[in-house]
Amino acid sequence: MKFEFVEFDKPLIIEGVRMSAASAGIRSRSRNDVALVELSPTVQTVAVFTQNKFCAAPVIIARENIASASPQFLVFNSGNANAGTGTVGIADARNVIGELAKLKGCSPEQVLPFSTGVIGERLDYEKIVKVLPELIESLAPDKWDEAAKAIMTTDLVAKYFSLELNIDGERYHVSGIAKGSGMIHPNMATMLAFIATDANINQTHLQSILEDCVNRSFNRISVDGDTSTNDACVLSATGIAANGAQLTPSHPHWPPVVQAISKVFESLAKAIVKDGEGATKFVEIVVESACEEDSLAIATTVAQSPLVKTALFASDPNWGRILAAIGRAPVTEMSVHDVSFWLNDYQIVKNGEPLETYEEARAAEIMAQAEIRLRISVGRGEAAARLWTCDLSYDYVRINAEYRS
Repeated sequence: MKFEFVEFDKPLIIEGVRMSAASAGIRSRSRNDVALVELSPTVQTVAVFTQNKFCAAPVIIARENIASASPQFLVFNSGNANAGTGTVGIADARNVIGELAKLKGCSPEQVLPFSTGVIGERLDYEKIVKVLPELIESLAPDKWDEAAKAIMTTDLVAKYFSLELNIDGERYHVSGIAKGSGMIHPNMATMLAFIATDANINQTHLQSILEDCVNRSFNRISVDGDTSTNDACVLSATGIAANGAQLTPSHPHWPPVVQAISKVFESLAKAIVKDGEGATKFVEIVVESACEEDSLAIATTVAQSPLVKTALFASDPNWGRILAAIGRAPVTEMSVHDVSFWLNDYQIVKNGEPLETYEEARAAEIMAQAEIRLRISVGRGEAAARLWTCDLSYDYVRINAEYRS
């Protein structure tokens, strides 16, 4: 069996999915801030949500609805998170989905609401209700990019990615959009994402794919260590691709199709980090020679260190900050004499000490690059973990200080 992946700069149409976007005036500046996604009745859809204990009103409702009905519509708004708004926030979100259900002749349980933006302010739901007829009227299969722009908050760029998978002449497609820039950390982060494929996959298998892909992508990024109240990731399978045969783990097309879906998740996750608020560096941290749990704990500690992140911003090869962050990671056993690390392919520390051949000028040259790979070995196991992060710049403070001004 031969197969190949083809990447696209523009979103590919996924049959069975239509989108639209409109300006409801939720945001302070004039631009589209509401997006609508329509799913054909036979589409299989699954979702995962934030693990923040104070989840937003739309998350509460979306969790309930997807557990009881097959979604036909997803409605997103940016500019207001509808979080920390209590029972009023729940009622406001229900008013939006209730009106959409009335207009489309479906049950409210078949509508999933999603919000992103300022926390603690009441959602002016009437503004969203007012543009629902416009959103319905303008639904089209080729508006993925418009939807991606409508869900942006502090994002500088819209995030979308598509793949075509060709297996011996049979084609599958995967497209995805996401938003996220700040308040990003494992356990979902401040992000919304919608990914769809035209493969035929049942709900049980689709949920398994979603959870695995999220754990290897959106749960492996960190911009600032904060996790939001509103995160959600939705995966749909329309079943229209190839000959429509249902895919299961025993089907020969299963591995490459799952790989294609995973590639879209990973690309969107990386795009979020690269667009981190004020970010100037994209950093891949790989921790190896430890158990998976310890590897991830070490990678996360290094990625969250303000001193490491500011050194990255300054292109300062202050490797002592990296060593100190590794040493305070919450792992049970670790010896500095087992620790080695590299910037890209340039080894700096071996067995806890700088190499005699170490040249700070060479390390500074690597730190000045826009993309950097930090590889860490701790000599205590067989597994490895990978995490993507960015630097911490002056602009991060400015963006978040001015967010509501």
